[in-house]
Amino acid sequence: MIRLTELSLPLGHSPDALRRAVIERLSIRDEDLIDFTVFKRSYDARKKNTEITFVYIIDVEVKNGEQLLRRFADDRHISPAPDTRYYPVAEAPAGMNERPLVIGFGPCGLFAALTLAQMGFKPIVLERGKNVRARTKDTWALWRNKVLTPESNVQFGEGGAGLFSDGKLYSQIKDPKFYGRKVMEEFVRAGAPEEILYVSKPHIGTFRLTGVVSQMREQIKALGGEVRFESKVSDFLIEDGRMQGVALANGEQLHSRYIVLALGHSSRDTFRKLYERGVYVEAKPFAIGFRIEHPQSLIDKARLGKYAGHPELGAADYKLVHHAKNGRAVYSFCMCPGGTVVAATSEPGRVVTNGMSQYSRNERNANAGIVVGINPEQDFPGGALAGVELQEQLESHAFTLGGSDYCAPGQLVGDFIRGKASSAFGEVEPSYKPGVRLGDLAPSLPDYAINAIREALPAFGKQIRGFDREDAVLTGIETRTSSPVRITRDTETLQSLNTRGLYPAGEGAGYAGGILSAGVDGIKVAEAVAKAMLADRAE
Repeated sequence: MIRLTELSLPLGHSPDALRRAVIERLSIRDEDLIDFTVFKRSYDARKKNTEITFVYIIDVEVKNGEQLLRRFADDRHISPAPDTRYYPVAEAPAGMNERPLVIGFGPCGLFAALTLAQMGFKPIVLERGKNVRARTKDTWALWRNKVLTPESNVQFGEGGAGLFSDGKLYSQIKDPKFYGRKVMEEFVRAGAPEEILYVSKPHIGTFRLTGVVSQMREQIKALGGEVRFESKVSDFLIEDGRMQGVALANGEQLHSRYIVLALGHSSRDTFRKLYERGVYVEAKPFAIGFRIEHPQSLIDKARLGKYAGHPELGAADYKLVHHAKNGRAVYSFCMCPGGTVVAATSEPGRVVTNGMSQYSRNERNANAGIVVGINPEQDFPGGALAGVELQEQLESHAFTLGGSDYCAPGQLVGDFIRGKASSAFGEVEPSYKPGVRLGDLAPSLPDYAINAIREALPAFGKQIRGFDREDAVLTGIETRTSSPVRITRDTETLQSLNTRGLYPAGEGAGYAGGILSAGVDGIKVAEAVAKAMLADRAE
């Protein structure tokens, strides 16, 4: 296979234009082109007011491929295509009775369990929440009726926090073994749109993700795995620094020396139990801030110019960063084109926001987190769980500011910049359910964060015209941008630094940030578990 990069074609090109472009670029005859696949398609919007083009990476199969590569040896846009196929690292031998446990069934736990099952290790998955259908009903109960189910919500349940999100499937992680490709291919195999294999910023959206996740669960079961919902791990059985199993909230004990710890970033009670049992845990940086909403049409116009609304481009996104005078970095986080702001708390008496989009991304508003990075040494000294405690304090105060009924506190951008409480919405209507109560957001976050965001919003308005418009809506608060702890692991074995057989993984352990990176980490840890099980069996 030959890889051809930076092949440009105009928007709206005909289906056969790509084949013709490949033939022309390689200077070959039509009959010499055996087949080709689109590996990636992005668009170049730098000339948005004159011309936007699609830019392709194409993998090509041709006759006399080696001869062709020699002919284009000096052309950096033509090279051998890498092998992106996934190769299992192990296979469970017949008669292996011990089974690994996977705690958590978000993206990391899902792919850890699937990969282990595909290698024949028959994992047992323990998920504290419910399956996708029941979980969706519970989540809607909070949004529509202000009724929270602590073990079944945006954070907990099948699919993890990524289920109620934009379903973004892109990341900036280094991936030399193309694990991300396996993640995408497994999603497609389970019913996701095939386009996620090649578009530059793939996403699925919540409604489609629910079906995909449930189909992958059935694959795990068909391969001999087991998935247990409403099975909360309440304690860890550790002897002489070695995992021996777990205790469940219902009193049951499960014994295994190989445990994948695929917690979400909101598993605070589990963080505390791990710390209590002596597992090495340390505080890590995260970010705090608000959700901001604008009309999606404003973002489309700013990012795509005259091409705004073009059906092949869809809703536009953005990525912004500002370094404030007080030394803080303010940046956009988890931008959701054509989406909604959602209630994301998992605990009574607290308010947390997040963003979500469906596959269509056709809601009226665009939203994103506007957050400030914070770190343990400077902002929450006091031990491994100090970040957890800070999150809890801020979320409890936000609950009070919002009226103590899961409504969120909010403020118009113009008023926020001026330091004036808001009393009425403008043209931008907030999407957060159960509702937004306007007022003053300044008391909701530390002064350093408020001052940095106040400085950043006008700066962002210079990059995206209208970003700091008077009636754009800020909704508070965003605190769960990432885990406030790291359950540190050995870089070679991927086991806890001081607890053998425990494999911290994914976002809750501090090793991922989003669906794709969490899935990739799940695959890596599954491989480490399989190798360890085989090595221990051989001894």
